[in-house]
Amino acid sequence: MADPVSITAAVGWGVTAVGWLASPIIPRLLNKAFTVLDFNATEKLKIVDMQVLQLQRVMEVVDESTYRARLEPLLDKLRSALYEAEDILDDVEYQRLKKQTQDAKSSGSKMDSLKKTLRSAMPRSLLKDKESGMSKVELKKSLEKIESAINDACEVLKQLNLPGGHNDDGRRAVATNSRRAVTTAAPPIGVIGRDKDRDKIIAMLHEMEDHCQANTVSDKCYSVIGIHGMAGSGKSTLAQCVYDHEKKCRKDKMEGHFDIVMWIHVSQKFDLDTIFREMFEGATGEECPKFNSRNVLKEKLEDELRGKQILLVLDDVWYNSRNSGDREELKTLISPLNVGKEGSRILVTSRTEAALVALGAVKERCIPISDLDDEVFLKMFMHYALRDARVSDHDRRILEMIGEDIAKKLKGSPLAARTVGSRLRGTQTVEFWRSQKDRDLMNDTMGALWWSYQYLDEQVRRCFAYCSIFPRRHKLRRDELVKLWVAEGFIKTSKPEEEMEDVAKNYFDELLSASFLQKVELRDGREVDYFTIHDFLCDLAEEVAGRDCFRIEKGFTGEVPQDVRYLFVGTYDTKILAEKISGLQKLRTLIIGDRIHINSSTACKVFAGMFTKLTELRKLRVLKINFVGLAHARFSFPDSIGQFKHLRYFAFVVTALVELTLSGAFTKLYHMQVVDFLSCQRLDFSRGADMMNLVNLRSVISWADFDFPNVGRLIWLQMLPFFRIRREQGYEPHQLKHLNKLQGKLAIHGLQNIESKEEALEVNLAGKEKLTELVLCWDDDSCSPEIQAEVLEGLCPSKYLERLEIRNYHSTRLPSWMMGKHNCSPKNLKILELRGWIQLGPAPDLGAFIHLQSLFLSACNWDALPCNMEHLTALKKLDIQSCENIQSLPTLPKSLEWFQVMGCIWDALPGNMEHLTALKRLDIKSCKNILSLPTLPKSLEEFNIMNCSRDALRGNMEHVTSLKKFEIRSCKNMRSLPTLPKSLDEFIVVGCSFNALPGNIEHITSLRRLNIQSCENMQLLPTLPKSLEEFIILKCSLDALPGNMEHLTALKRLDIKSCKNIQSLPTLPKSLEELTVTDCSLNALPGNIECLTSLKTMNIRSCKNIQSLPTLPKSLEEITVKWCSDEFIQSCVTTDDPNWQKIEHIPKKNN
Repeated sequence: MADPVSITAAVGWGVTAVGWLASPIIPRLLNKAFTVLDFNATEKLKIVDMQVLQLQRVMEVVDESTYRARLEPLLDKLRSALYEAEDILDDVEYQRLKKQTQDAKSSGSKMDSLKKTLRSAMPRSLLKDKESGMSKVELKKSLEKIESAINDACEVLKQLNLPGGHNDDGRRAVATNSRRAVTTAAPPIGVIGRDKDRDKIIAMLHEMEDHCQANTVSDKCYSVIGIHGMAGSGKSTLAQCVYDHEKKCRKDKMEGHFDIVMWIHVSQKFDLDTIFREMFEGATGEECPKFNSRNVLKEKLEDELRGKQILLVLDDVWYNSRNSGDREELKTLISPLNVGKEGSRILVTSRTEAALVALGAVKERCIPISDLDDEVFLKMFMHYALRDARVSDHDRRILEMIGEDIAKKLKGSPLAARTVGSRLRGTQTVEFWRSQKDRDLMNDTMGALWWSYQYLDEQVRRCFAYCSIFPRRHKLRRDELVKLWVAEGFIKTSKPEEEMEDVAKNYFDELLSASFLQKVELRDGREVDYFTIHDFLCDLAEEVAGRDCFRIEKGFTGEVPQDVRYLFVGTYDTKILAEKISGLQKLRTLIIGDRIHINSSTACKVFAGMFTKLTELRKLRVLKINFVGLAHARFSFPDSIGQFKHLRYFAFVVTALVELTLSGAFTKLYHMQVVDFLSCQRLDFSRGADMMNLVNLRSVISWADFDFPNVGRLIWLQMLPFFRIRREQGYEPHQLKHLNKLQGKLAIHGLQNIESKEEALEVNLAGKEKLTELVLCWDDDSCSPEIQAEVLEGLCPSKYLERLEIRNYHSTRLPSWMMGKHNCSPKNLKILELRGWIQLGPAPDLGAFIHLQSLFLSACNWDALPCNMEHLTALKKLDIQSCENIQSLPTLPKSLEWFQVMGCIWDALPGNMEHLTALKRLDIKSCKNILSLPTLPKSLEEFNIMNCSRDALRGNMEHVTSLKKFEIRSCKNMRSLPTLPKSLDEFIVVGCSFNALPGNIEHITSLRRLNIQSCENMQLLPTLPKSLEEFIILKCSLDALPGNMEHLTALKRLDIKSCKNIQSLPTLPKSLEELTVTDCSLNALPGNIECLTSLKTMNIRSCKNIQSLPTLPKSLEEITVKWCSDEFIQSCVTTDDPNWQKIEHIPKKNN
């Protein structure tokens, strides 16, 4: 496979200077300038527009450096003039919006209304100088600069005798005159032609340990396997296929599967904290909490990895052998795997073999990515280019012949095959394919990518180039990117009924369809899709965007271009922000991607000063800051925030406990489109703040009760998570009437302030067809049940609603739209939550919601559930909490996968439980009247029972052969435990009165985790199974640990806390890696501890009787001695003391 040529030579350098900017801006000038300029000026603009297009076409074929040297200064001049003109027009628009809001406030009389009506009916007139905030002369001068720059450039082109902007290949016509249909992105193809490599790697992952040890350079619990090859050669695709295979094996519990399977993209510049957070999330499937330091983060990560067999995939690792720091950073990166189980693996992809060796791979385990043979490569190319083609057999044969010729020019590059194939798939005509077959640009990978880029719509190209500000393999979210593109002004539409966000989504889909974006899996259970850009395509985006886009990543020491417009800062550094960024007066976008940890009042003041300094960046359109802050911290935005006259997107992401106060000046940001405070739950406005001024507001993202008066005037609103109806002017139901662009979630509180069905109809929920989630809440009991019934009847949502929550409804009458009697009722509802329905009698019939998947009932007073529940055949989750009047349950649907019941008084579960063959999880909490359980289904994988009667678990559970996790909490009257199934993986007992564990526990050979807490009657433990890897025992009356501890050859972690009767420990197994003893009466540590050659961490806390240490193993990496006797602690820090001498060799000591 040939190396790619220089990107600058491949892409036509001229586009970097003006191409991604000029074409979108000139039409905007034409659309807006007529309100300020006269007819002759706008005619000039039209001529300028044609000249820019001609100039751009010529530049795309100019590559020679001699031409560049003469044209670059002129193009920079043009670029600067275009931006300046757009800024001036934005200022004019700001003044117009300001005047509009002032007029709206002053218009109250009938005469004012008549004047307003007459003005709206008249043709739009020119703004006066005093209304525009500037002189017409200023704008005319800016447009003259544009015209001058273009004329100078065209004159130079004439002198150089360069070709004109003729259209010899039809590219311009395709790109600008007709938007191609966006096809669905071709599905993943697995590993065409890589079957042997895939199978070889999978075999290596599962090799027996003795064979593996012979091919490793260390005695660690893991070994390293690597794939290396040039960019775009298919390394990541091959690794992804292996990763998917192992995840499936883990899910299916196949023999030899890994306990944890993680995918981490590393890239050239990586941040260890970010990598460790991603590892934590990959290991737990949950969002990583915020920790105070990297050490704490690493300790928590190791807690999750300890004793588990791990597969870690590290994608795109870079390594410079001349930089000694690279090797140490890579070692630190993989150090958390040291606590894993023997047999763990690391699979690495890199452009160089040296990176694999630096991580610990031997040459036999470094697999070079091989070239695909011509036949296999053609098959891959045709998969992307012709899959699902709707063409005649005759045309298909011709396209296949042409495709074979095109494929030969792609030099075997899988990335080029995907990108070019996806582009051709959009226009499956013989004429088009023939016209492209002989293009020179296809002769290398980067040229092929550039060819595909040229065929994107010009607006789509600009959106793609903008993505270059984000770090390599940054996880992009569709909704966020769409909002950013709109805020940046990249989206245009000539159709009044078409939303800019919908156009932007189409652009996104076009990039995805053309393989410029690719979907990535973040972690299990994540609902949001993430996307990334291949490194080669990042190179292309960076070159296209030129100096306009820039990013600062960790370790940056260079200079920031003074004319940069779009900036991403990957690390929060007050010095960089103060010295390098605050003076960037042309900056339009500032995204601080790093979390800002404010750990003191001084740091908070520094941040406040820095934010005030940022308000001097007057041209900002987008400002996004991840401000974490202190718990219960307060931050007030300065009045200088009103200087952001161009700002459209403001994200200030904080934790839930941070209180924010918005200055009244914030409401003067008339261009504002997106306000994002995310988790903030405490948001206040200073006096004088009037959000109705923000006439362009489109999205409000906040968990706070972000309600404000006269919201009905904000007709562009698309996201409004919360609205409270009040008996005050500006908070009436009709405020929501015309907000039919609302989408996503809307919670309406204060329904007790609606007094009739007619008033409820004014909310017009049926007209809000883009809403997917709706919460309806009566906040108090002041409304009669009869009125509630009328109001709910009038609050019929659209038929497209997916999730509905109704709180505190007191009537016995259901609205017709909940009974399927309304043509526009939400019949496709998937999630229904009913809370605080206090009416007596049976629960309402929910049979109309045949697609319901989740039903949550809380604090409802019904005495029975509907008898026909079993007919809800799509229902997967049923959660019933604190419904104390329900005496029994009906037959449940067989589709149920998760059943949770809490705080209910019935004495039995449904009799058909055994036949719920899809049920995987059962939670029973605080149901003290349940005397016994029916036969449970064999499909059950997790069973949690808490605070239930003493006889609830009579009998045995051996038949539940799929059970993996069993947890019992606070069942103090339960006398004994049943016989447990042999499939059990984790067993947790907390706060119970058992005096013994089940007798068969020794024979549960799959049990890996045993956790016993606050079981004061438990004085003796049986023989434990040899499979045990983690044993935690807390606050029990045991006199001793089981005698077979030495034979638990899989045990990695032993944690003993507050077991004061235990005075000594038995001989421990050599497999042990972590030992913690807290608040016990031990007189000494076990005598064989020196022989524990796997022990890495030892913690001794609050053990007052221990006075001396035995000889410790050399494997120890960390020891903690705290809250023991003063003499003992002192001896561990005195250099001549025997205790010190025994721990001197340990790298990390905590006292």
